[in-house]
Amino acid sequence: MSHSSRIKKRQRGAGPGRYVLFGVLLVLLAGAIAGASAVAWVLHAANEAEPLSSLKRKEVGSISTIYAADGTRLAFIQADDLRVPVDSGDIPNVLKQATVAIEDERFYKHKGVDYEGLARAAVKNVTSKKTVQGGSTLTMQLVRNLYTQNYQRTGIEGVKRKLQEAKLARDLEKSHSKNWVLSTYINTVPYGTVGGQSAIGVGAAARMYFNKSAKDLTLSQAAMLAGMPQAPSEYSPVLNPEGTKTRRNEVLGKMAELGMISRETARTAQAKDLGLHMDKYFRKARERFFVDYITSELNKEYGAATVKLGGLKVYTTIDLKKQQEARAAIKSQLADAGPSSAIVSIDPKNGDIVAMASSADYGKSVFNLAAQGHRQPGSVFKVVTLMTALREGVNPDTTHYVSRSPIELTSPPCGSPATPWEVKTYGGKGAGDLTLHAATLKSDNSVYAQLASDLGPDKVKETARMLGITSPLHGFCAETLGGLSRGVSPLEVANAYATIADGGYRNRPRAIRRVVFPDGHSELPKRWRVKRTKAFDDGVTYEATKILKDNVQAGTGTKAQIGCPAGGKTGTTDHNTDAWFAGFTPRLSTAVWVGYPKGGTYMNTQFFGGPVDGGTFPALIWGTYMKQAVGKYCGDFSKPTQPFVSQPFMGHYATTGRNSGDTQGATTGAPQSAPQGGQGDKQDSGGGKGNGGGGKSPATNGGTTYNPDQYESPPQGAPGTTGGQTSPGQ
Repeated sequence: MSHSSRIKKRQRGAGPGRYVLFGVLLVLLAGAIAGASAVAWVLHAANEAEPLSSLKRKEVGSISTIYAADGTRLAFIQADDLRVPVDSGDIPNVLKQATVAIEDERFYKHKGVDYEGLARAAVKNVTSKKTVQGGSTLTMQLVRNLYTQNYQRTGIEGVKRKLQEAKLARDLEKSHSKNWVLSTYINTVPYGTVGGQSAIGVGAAARMYFNKSAKDLTLSQAAMLAGMPQAPSEYSPVLNPEGTKTRRNEVLGKMAELGMISRETARTAQAKDLGLHMDKYFRKARERFFVDYITSELNKEYGAATVKLGGLKVYTTIDLKKQQEARAAIKSQLADAGPSSAIVSIDPKNGDIVAMASSADYGKSVFNLAAQGHRQPGSVFKVVTLMTALREGVNPDTTHYVSRSPIELTSPPCGSPATPWEVKTYGGKGAGDLTLHAATLKSDNSVYAQLASDLGPDKVKETARMLGITSPLHGFCAETLGGLSRGVSPLEVANAYATIADGGYRNRPRAIRRVVFPDGHSELPKRWRVKRTKAFDDGVTYEATKILKDNVQAGTGTKAQIGCPAGGKTGTTDHNTDAWFAGFTPRLSTAVWVGYPKGGTYMNTQFFGGPVDGGTFPALIWGTYMKQAVGKYCGDFSKPTQPFVSQPFMGHYATTGRNSGDTQGATTGAPQSAPQGGQGDKQDSGGGKGNGGGGKSPATNGGTTYNPDQYESPPQGAPGTTGGQTSPGQ
């Protein structure tokens, strides 16, 4: 039963039965008047109470807190009951005095049960024909709150409950000091509900009503709080401020009557307003999208109940400085352009998520674009196919393909004579003979479609898993060009590129470094420990890094230059609905996505009058952010310990090794065991007619006709290469 329900039940208990209860108690306590049988019944009823040592104490818990990497508090995990335990030494003496004065003025004179008080209360209740005084001591109330949770007040069961609580209260005071009883009571009693959240204990109440620590409460504030537990709804400063003020002044008057404060001090405090400062302390949060991500991770490990009131202190990997830099970069480039953006940065050495930011306003949406947003990656996914070729020993500088647009692939696994896969380049024109290196810098769809067919889409899928892609993949040929059934998240892409940045070590992304429990012990469950798996030789990843560095210097990613060694790749999807830039430095891997949250919205005229693609806003945001995020480090990538070893590559479409007389798409040696996935399926990106295509009507951009389903980036000048080799210094 919730605290608010118990409070209502208490209030509903008022009635004739309550004064009868105390009348019966008076008779029972008189013993001799009722006779031996009544005494025997009292003893029997009291002895029915289980020993205190056998009762399980209610776990009232405390609110859990999430911290950034530098120890800054990000947020409290929201719960219906709010509790912040306060050490006895930090509970103001005026609050202890006020509580005793109004709840149990003989607290320091009895041993858990105030028989004199019970008798006095019973007489008053009977003579007034209503409940004007209760008979429970603070100790008895604490027993009820922590052990019995029995709120039966009327009839014979109510009498028995009272007697049992009395026995348990005596036992409790034999084991604990008065100060322990009073401090525990103040820490566990409810002080009212605001906005559906109940303040349990003075720590939460002081923050809820006055936005201060309990130790800083004034006399007037302490008196207000002390008067609330008897009827938190009736004495709510929010619902009934006048009634609360009257109750507070009653407490102050009682304190003066008992000599705890002077009459003059009481009058001065009574003249004051309630002085509320309700600043929504517990609802304030930083990085709410990230906090939601952390809460979800915690719930998977510990369950929602423990997470809400387990008193956990959760230390995360997030870098607040990088968060600010990420949002500033988005704002500096997008401003009011319209699209949204998300950024994820991962430390390649351990998988720590150091940034997870977006341009979205929390509240308007609670959807985390950085972690939950699955969008088509476009040509960002070509790097997966590039890594497949490199791990197979394909030399990117001596392996040639002919770029044609349109091109029809008619050989398995990516096509057949009956159902060819038609692919076009961005500008609708082929670039002729290209090395794989040069084709990557041009992000040539034609070459990469042929490469995927020669390698086999099953191997491309395998490489994606090795890099750390976890979203659904089917081994379709169109996946090479970014045509995934569900898409990928910026978090996945950043982690995949981090595998390349760190010489082939794949990390499990993590956002939690340590969890500390109320008893002081800390732990890090297996799911959040650093897990590194060697997926590729560093010679393979270094070869990819060289190509991706060239892409930033002279390919589609030139707007991402930061003045330090960095590699990366652009990506754009159908009708420019999603645009990406993913890249890395030796110490940081970052993915940037730009698009509209609901998806399917074209960005054809958002970038200075032209379409948004990966080389525009995403590359600019990435570069602006990474210039700040890398800090003072501007070192180059480490040389590999294992050299890249290539071997002759024979394929249907590769011109390398082709015999004279062979024709396009008719050479032997194509992999026949690869699955025939994707034939005839419409892909969201990178498709064409036939195998994974859709063949939409051409669109026009600057006088150039092209099919928007079948390109990645606009035509541009050839990168600085000679004979397939990157020019010196690039």
